[in-house]
Amino acid sequence: MSEIQLPSPPVARKEHKETALHGVALIDDYAWLRDKESPDVTAYLEAENAYADAVMAPLVGLREELYQEMLSHIKQTDISVPYRDGDWWYYSRTEEGLQYGIFCRKRGTVAGPSADAAEEVLLDGNVLAQGHAFFSIGATDITDDGRWLAYTTDTKGFRQYTLRIKDLANGETLPGEVERVGSVAWAADDRTMFYTVEDEQQKRQYQLWRHTLGTEHAKDVLVYQEDDERFNIAAGRTRDGKYLVMESASHITSEARVLRADDPAGGFAVIAPREDEHEYSIDHRNGLWFIRTNDRGRNFRLVTAPVAMPGRENWTELVPHRDAVMLEDVDLFAGFFIACEREDGLPRLRLWKFAGDGSEAALSGEIAFPEPAYSAYPHVNRIFETTTFRYAYQSLVTPSSVYEYDVSTGASTLLKQLEIPGRFDRTLYASERIHAKAPDGVDVPVSIVYRKDTFAKGEPGRNPLYVYGYGSYGYSLPLGFSSNRLSLLDRGVVMAYAHIRGGGDLGKPWHDAGKMLVKRNTFTDFIACVEELIDRGYGNPRRVAIEGGSAGGLLMGAVANMRPELFRAVLYHVPFVDVMNTMLDASLPLTVPEYEEWGDPNEEEYFRVMLSYSPYDNLRAANYPAILVKTSLHDSQVMYWEPAKYVAKLRTLKTDTNPLLLVTNMQAGHGGASGRYDYLKEIAMDYAFLLRELGIL
Repeated sequence: MSEIQLPSPPVARKEHKETALHGVALIDDYAWLRDKESPDVTAYLEAENAYADAVMAPLVGLREELYQEMLSHIKQTDISVPYRDGDWWYYSRTEEGLQYGIFCRKRGTVAGPSADAAEEVLLDGNVLAQGHAFFSIGATDITDDGRWLAYTTDTKGFRQYTLRIKDLANGETLPGEVERVGSVAWAADDRTMFYTVEDEQQKRQYQLWRHTLGTEHAKDVLVYQEDDERFNIAAGRTRDGKYLVMESASHITSEARVLRADDPAGGFAVIAPREDEHEYSIDHRNGLWFIRTNDRGRNFRLVTAPVAMPGRENWTELVPHRDAVMLEDVDLFAGFFIACEREDGLPRLRLWKFAGDGSEAALSGEIAFPEPAYSAYPHVNRIFETTTFRYAYQSLVTPSSVYEYDVSTGASTLLKQLEIPGRFDRTLYASERIHAKAPDGVDVPVSIVYRKDTFAKGEPGRNPLYVYGYGSYGYSLPLGFSSNRLSLLDRGVVMAYAHIRGGGDLGKPWHDAGKMLVKRNTFTDFIACVEELIDRGYGNPRRVAIEGGSAGGLLMGAVANMRPELFRAVLYHVPFVDVMNTMLDASLPLTVPEYEEWGDPNEEEYFRVMLSYSPYDNLRAANYPAILVKTSLHDSQVMYWEPAKYVAKLRTLKTDTNPLLLVTNMQAGHGGASGRYDYLKEIAMDYAFLLRELGIL
């Protein structure tokens, strides 16, 4: 690649920024890249894009081959499983050649949509996206009578949504709109809507407003304002429809307020006043609040309280706290509830039936799953009075499936499994689950998938290895099916997913063990997983690729600094790599709320820990792996300048000749391209880069 000219080093044209704190001087030579409106910044990003295009030019044929391959595994014209809500059955569908989904409904009965019912298109993403390079639908809610649809859309990728109201009786959208809306919820009168709005600087949902149909939005009423910068608010409704709920939550604390849905002009009442590090969520049934709470342990328990006396002194335990089982959620219905739990890193769905007067319940069953590693979670269940429960299931080798569970018999019926065209045969693939030993002796789960006829365990040089990680915010790494992944598996790549600390795979304590002052556990766990996979013969030590995005991009940057020789290639997506500068800037979106995840660097103890692993601040003169960094100009969560600065600085330090590419999508946000075909082309680029670096062409 020596004949391809590198982008001009930008630092020579600008002065650096210096921040002194706790006796340490932080020098940022590339702070000028934060000026999004600067022609110099645009020119630099475009120069990096042109350089990446030049380096990737020899792979244009492979990229097209991969794109067509992945496209061949997608049923382009398809329809989702319809679900009932009131007198209607709702579903979405896609059409070949169109980028976006079409959201529809039909009238029907309890049994299903009526055979002669006409389809009603609620929102056609392809129509709404016309004239926009990016498009996304955010929140939606429909009145109980099925007439009024509130929905939000984003056409920039900055996750700043605009609220509109559509009259489904005539298909017309009402005049007037509201900017920066997050959540929406209709009251029971079919005329009153509540919505939340974010502030302009912090992108924090902080206000709850009430709107009445037929009035201008200028007359909307401010119901509540959250002034604590750590907290975001959201509005919704209980499944039985009787109460509106407004939740205010930080990363470690929450508070719920409720209002009868048939009294929208009334005042919201607090269930339990907020207390630091106490999280809870609520639902309602038969005059009782059902409260999932971590007041007695990090993994949560379930209690009930009378509607009239919801305070903690009146809580009655229904499901106790367990050290080895995380109670992630509760799906509440008239005659039963499903406890959504996580045990040994895997999801469990357990049935509890109500008995007697309905204030007591007993564990009555559990939905069984057949594979060693999988994802299972509730599907859409809008009907409160029901004897069935819908759930979704998939694994590393089983396509996404929707089942209906009969509460009376315990039988599950498959309603739909995603069809994978292109001669897909699931019996060709296998998944495994192993554990790696972390430096402090903790066992870290790793999930593995490969194609059986290309896997040669223990034969050096045979299988390249790909490892994915995240490990932040208590997020449990989902083990879902991806038809795109077949393009790597079919070429002999062994793919692994590391369930490292900082994530939520083994409950809240697992999250606690990889955040704040012990964040480095996340990185050493990941390295241990890679080494364990190599030691057990799952991959060639000279052909290891790793990938992570957002906070997973921080993981990539940290481990690439710690052990650059361990990896052949690193793929970063919208990476959080400029930790110190971002966390020291309280004016940026998310910074203040994130103190509860990473720590506040204004406190010296946290400052020094964060500085020890911040990827941007720990770059050094060394040989680095081949690196592809991808970002988006309109990202609202990890600003584009973080990866841009990271690449600019690394160019001046790296001592190898491996490729270092920065690709900026100039028309998208945190999730990349919004259209499904455009997104596939982005994946094709990623895979082409990885395959070349892994020696598979």
